[in-house]
Amino acid sequence: MNRSLKTSLMAITALFGGANLAHATPTNLPALIQAAQQEGSLTIYASTGKIVTQAKNFSKKYSIHAIGVKAKAPQIIEIMSREAKAHNVRTDVALVEDTPAAIVQLIGSGAAMSYLPAGLKHDIAKRYQNPLAVVLAPNIISYNTAHHRHCPITNIWQLTLPQWRGHIAMQDPTAKPAYTDWFNQMATHYDAQMRQAYRQQFGKALPANSSSATALFVKRLAANHPLLTHSDTDAAAAIGSPDAKQDFVGIISSAKFRKNKDGMKLGICNGLKPFIGWNYPTLGLIASGTHHLAAAKLFIHYVLTQQGIAPQSVDGKMSTNQQVKLPANEASGIGKYRHQLMVFDINTAKSDWQHRQDWQDLWNLSYMQ
Repeated sequence: MNRSLKTSLMAITALFGGANLAHATPTNLPALIQAAQQEGSLTIYASTGKIVTQAKNFSKKYSIHAIGVKAKAPQIIEIMSREAKAHNVRTDVALVEDTPAAIVQLIGSGAAMSYLPAGLKHDIAKRYQNPLAVVLAPNIISYNTAHHRHCPITNIWQLTLPQWRGHIAMQDPTAKPAYTDWFNQMATHYDAQMRQAYRQQFGKALPANSSSATALFVKRLAANHPLLTHSDTDAAAAIGSPDAKQDFVGIISSAKFRKNKDGMKLGICNGLKPFIGWNYPTLGLIASGTHHLAAAKLFIHYVLTQQGIAPQSVDGKMSTNQQVKLPANEASGIGKYRHQLMVFDINTAKSDWQHRQDWQDLWNLSYMQ
């Protein structure tokens, strides 16, 4: 079989879950643990530094040498892709925050595959099963609690009003794909809610020349010249500094609320219509050519448990396992408002990938006005 045909077949089987069938590993947990302990070591990549702790905890629990490595999503995808092409796989597992890119570039190429632990199938919503998302990262519209008793905005369209011009802090959508994916998800699944929110805010229907409420929102938000930052840390500092002279609202990760214990004044815009932010999924993927398949599967199972996700859940990141709850000491309190977050639909992630440049172009053109 020539290499191109082999690669095509790998891609097809990976997309439909068939890649999992090519490897015989135990399906029950005790037997999987025993098989994993006979395989040696495990290397896991993720975009969070918490992966180092997660790997150490996994090693301690199962007596399997595991190394956690922090890297950005594009780096992880490039590493796994290169290893697959070279038939020299060193990375066993990856937790990839860029869902659309991972689906297209890793699963689609056959470099990685999705694995759903059979024993957890009924605890994970179907929309997160194929491919498997292991954790959801809340991105929350926030305000300064020292300036306001309650969030100063009640409708997401208020971010486009003149009084907030230059006073919205967020990462640059042209540098952070999660934002353009959010725009595309809104346009694909929530445009009706955005239309309704427009009517609620302005007392009239969307302009007749606007076919997409989301596109109009993105245009007006960009034209309102938000303060664009290189990180959520910078955005959080603009929003929640206790001695801030200027009043900002903005969009940040729930992880930044841990800064409140150091004096920051970040609050969640609870009740904001039509949603208070969105949950961005992280995929749990196994390298198709791994030499430690049982251990890789065991780690995927582990990260879906309360103990496995604990280092991330203290930052408000939510397990897709519905039996796993956020800890009481989680700083933001997002668990109480989870139902107000926009739900990301993995089934249309390829569309998010295909339209990233379109949303970036719309943003850039509108921001320059």
